[in-house]
Amino acid sequence: MKLKFTGFSDPGLIRSSNQDAYYIDPEGRFFIVADGMGGHAGGEEASHIATREIQAYLVANWDGAESDDEILEKALWQANEAILQDQQNHPERADMGTTVVVVLFRQSHIPLCAHVGDSRLYRLRDSQLEQITEDHTWVARAIKIGDITPEEARMHPFRHVLSRCLGREDLNQFDVQPLDVKRSDRLLLCSDGLTEELADQQIADYLHKTPILEKASISLIEAAKEQGGHDNITVVIVEIQD
Repeated sequence: MKLKFTGFSDPGLIRSSNQDAYYIDPEGRFFIVADGMGGHAGGEEASHIATREIQAYLVANWDGAESDDEILEKALWQANEAILQDQQNHPERADMGTTVVVVLFRQSHIPLCAHVGDSRLYRLRDSQLEQITEDHTWVARAIKIGDITPEEARMHPFRHVLSRCLGREDLNQFDVQPLDVKRSDRLLLCSDGLTEELADQQIADYLHKTPILEKASISLIEAAKEQGGHDNITVVIVEIQD
């Protein structure tokens, strides 16, 4: 599968540090976005541990016998264990954790996505944007069962409360799903610093109307900053070319 891809990360306008991290495999085999939490040092460390450990496991086992689901899940379990070990070694970072979203293109297989937390994967097909991942948050569950509306969720005081993240002893599963992609689709991996500031239709407009990927990424980040830039903002775009 032939791909084009790019990624950028920005601290935003309020935060003094960037607790987001991302990794783009130079060969276009996989893409990672992580959004850390737990204070300046903790959040930054957690997101970097996650991206480093996932990248290391995928590269080391890429040509092994494990299925795509297995290699992806084991990479995330390794990241979780590494964060837990770091918490033990550094009690001052005991509360750190991170969200993560990963997209995997392995050989000729169907591409996969895995995620935990509220970093998201979107797919733009023609001009229509679809959120592929489901946030692991209190408000996402409340929307699903009808307690609040999506509009109410955008300003809800509990909107940042995660039900799952890396760096927790009680983490028991990840969401792993196949991806339906075709030529000219664009995939967007992003931290919530983007989605907190921009509505889905605004994101769709920038992705659809900006043909150059690098320019689309920068435009999304700048638009989020114009809306306040209250959090770190990370954007990775992957375009399916063939």
